Amino acid sequence: MFDELTTKLQGLFSKLSGKGRLTESNIAEAVDEVRLALLEADVNYGITKKLMQNIKSKALGTQVLQSVSAGQQFIKIVHDELVALMGSNEESLQLEHKPAVILLCGLQGSGKTTQCAKLAKWIKKHHSKRPLLAACDLQRPAAIEQLEILGKQIDVPVFTLAGEHNPVKVAQQALARAKHENYDVLIVDTAGRLHIDDELMAQLEKIKQILTPQEILFVANATTGQDAVNVASAFNQRMAITGTILTMLDGNTRGGAAISIREVTGKPLKFEGVGERLDDLQIFNPNSMADRILGMGDAINLVKKAKEHFDEAEAKKLEEKMRKATFTYSDYLNQMQTIKKMGPIKNILGMLPGISKMPMMDFDEKEFFKVEAIILSMTPEERAEKDELSNPRRKRIATGSGTTLDDVNKLVKLFKQAKQLFKNMPNMKQLEKMMGGSLWR
Repeated sequence: MFDELTTKLQGLFSKLSGKGRLTESNIAEAVDEVRLALLEADVNYGITKKLMQNIKSKALGTQVLQSVSAGQQFIKIVHDELVALMGSNEESLQLEHKPAVILLCGLQGSGKTTQCAKLAKWIKKHHSKRPLLAACDLQRPAAIEQLEILGKQIDVPVFTLAGEHNPVKVAQQALARAKHENYDVLIVDTAGRLHIDDELMAQLEKIKQILTPQEILFVANATTGQDAVNVASAFNQRMAITGTILTMLDGNTRGGAAISIREVTGKPLKFEGVGERLDDLQIFNPNSMADRILGMGDAINLVKKAKEHFDEAEAKKLEEKMRKATFTYSDYLNQMQTIKKMGPIKNILGMLPGISKMPMMDFDEKEFFKVEAIILSMTPEERAEKDELSNPRRKRIATGSGTTLDDVNKLVKLFKQAKQLFKNMPNMKQLEKMMGGSLWR
């Protein structure tokens, strides 16, 4: 996501980095380039205009410190304005009511059904609550079956009414079931259309009246760009949405909806879908999104993922080994296996600032099993780097792992790159400072 926008902005910032200070002339030139890049990324014209006015005003009124380059100063201004535009803070779900009712709406093809399951899994994991899914999309023939399959995958029951054609009745009885069986959350999947129409809206309004939901989340496909913003605005006018889930952010999208949608609707972006797996849903964080847009990695979500999968004591122990460049092939394998649980390795590496252009980013995930086989074919002394991996040893390892000598040589090279990378990475204290507190609080 945002590759084209990020590349253009980084090119602009690189040009500014050679300037001694910000002047009215280079500010005007930089603002024009940012404006063009945002418009090409499908950001709303009116929002772009307002954003540029704010950036220009801040840049002209900023005293540039001697220790900070003009480029760095301008980057900070753009970053701060993007964060403000997208909402500044993360927004939580309203789950205090029991059952808390969450109604998902949007056009057909936006991914509502999948997002229902993702949201149910996220609520189970992060809030330890019991959700019930309600299949109220009776327009799309496969919607009910799809929701039932997804429900089984995440071990969440799905309420359906066989033969019923009125979604309002299904919603009403789903709520009764949720109350009777003491569920904490009721997540309702609703029908979409290929475009907004009165029939769709009237149906949703009736369901809303019956359920009085605590959350009405509009599901927007980010690949539709500015259209997603316009549709969100229309849904908000009729349904008074409480927030948006932006899907397909891992795809080939220009990203304009992510930047524009909050300003247009006046309602927060609450979640973003970042992949196809049912785990690939995360809280929308404006700082994280601004970092990604500007090519600064995604330390915020990287730290969140790390906290879920790494033990604090083990993490600090490993960090010390990395700092001293004493971590071994066994450590390397263990960490790769843990990182793999966090998501695709290339995605995780891409969250590190400044690593996107490094050779390690060419690592093919399919090669992971080769890496595992190669390291497991080493002797304990070789894994601990007590025995040098001479050419004869490498040939033996290749034969034992069912790989080639070239595969083993590539791993040795990758391992050395990793050791150097980890040695230069921000340490725990630096990351804690970035996060404004302890990573493990």
